[in-house]
Amino acid sequence: MFEKLFKRPCALSRQREGPLASERAAFLAQRAEDGAALGTLVRLARELLVVVQELDLNSRHLITFQAIEAAAERWARQQKRRHRSRTLEWSRIFFLQTATAWLRFMGRLYIPEPSPEPFATLVDSFVTHLQQERELSAATTANYQWHVQRFLTDYNARQRSFAEIRVEDTDMFLAHQGAHWCRVSIATGAKALRAFFRYAEDQGWCRNGIASAIESPRLFRNETLPAGPAWEDLQQLIPAADSQHPRNIRDRAILLLFAVYALRSGEVSRLRLEDIDWAQEQLTVMRTKQHCSQLYPLTHEVGSAIVRYLQEVRPHCGRREVFLTLKAPFRPLSAGGLYHVTRSRFDHLGIQTLHRGPHALRHACACHLLAEGLSLDAIGDHLGHRSLTSTRHYAKVDLAGLREVARFDLGGLL
Repeated sequence: MFEKLFKRPCALSRQREGPLASERAAFLAQRAEDGAALGTLVRLARELLVVVQELDLNSRHLITFQAIEAAAERWARQQKRRHRSRTLEWSRIFFLQTATAWLRFMGRLYIPEPSPEPFATLVDSFVTHLQQERELSAATTANYQWHVQRFLTDYNARQRSFAEIRVEDTDMFLAHQGAHWCRVSIATGAKALRAFFRYAEDQGWCRNGIASAIESPRLFRNETLPAGPAWEDLQQLIPAADSQHPRNIRDRAILLLFAVYALRSGEVSRLRLEDIDWAQEQLTVMRTKQHCSQLYPLTHEVGSAIVRYLQEVRPHCGRREVFLTLKAPFRPLSAGGLYHVTRSRFDHLGIQTLHRGPHALRHACACHLLAEGLSLDAIGDHLGHRSLTSTRHYAKVDLAGLREVARFDLGGLL
């Protein structure tokens, strides 16, 4: 590996004869496989040699973060004394990043056990119940767990046992969150706590009646209109097909998937290369809520956008996910990264809408299909809804249809 990075004999000799040469070479090879540029690998190799010289790696003990920070501080001060750096910050940060990544790769980094969450055993049992018995999706389970853990952390500060929990404790918690959360979030938290205490009562962990006494703010069915951009604005949001910028090429494919198929961010993030059947012109989407897959016809426009991204922009690496970061180390785009893709386009174009994430494009697609005259049943199938009740939410935005009803002549009955 060193031969590919260093041509000068003295530099190559230093790398080969330095401590733990084979281990350093293995780490550099891994970074090269992840797509790191040649210049990045050269800087990394030089810093790794400094790391092994500054840290005490003779023993087989794990290295703590405190030891890394002390070595980084020494090295930064040495660089400043030699007038190789004006400040301590950059030398210290680069040393910390390099040493931490390499030691983690080697299994030599000491990672302290996190302090246990309050009532962790009870929460783990509840999560298992949600996954195995109720078969809730991973996202829903994580959401319930987050709300329950937040309540228990707040309750634990009062230094009382779990069996002493009263309804007043849950009411106080939800009332306090009301200062920061909207009514929908409070209702979601109340729903999670009801499910948790219903399970806790069945297990005999607490007194009965807590679950049934937890109240949440009333939510009216179809209370708000779906919040998404107009279809004309959505067409402007998608980068032009002739754009040459790598980010625009990638983002065009992503935004088309959101707009045409109304996919959720998690479904796009998990999309893999094998999910696209080019021969049959089909796209397979994994629906996590329904625990099943759904087939879509691959349209020419979407297929062309994905092909161009794969051929011109997507890095060559071992990842199977379709959409990756543009810079090494290459990794799949997270839900947060996909949110940034859509939000940055909204902000750049100055499009005003209540919500600016991927879900706003899902709403826009559903409203457009409704305006085109498709039935709610067909729209629900396209969106992957289990029940028509979820799709009926979009019927309220059919203002043209409502106007037709208003103009309808009842033949003098009124």
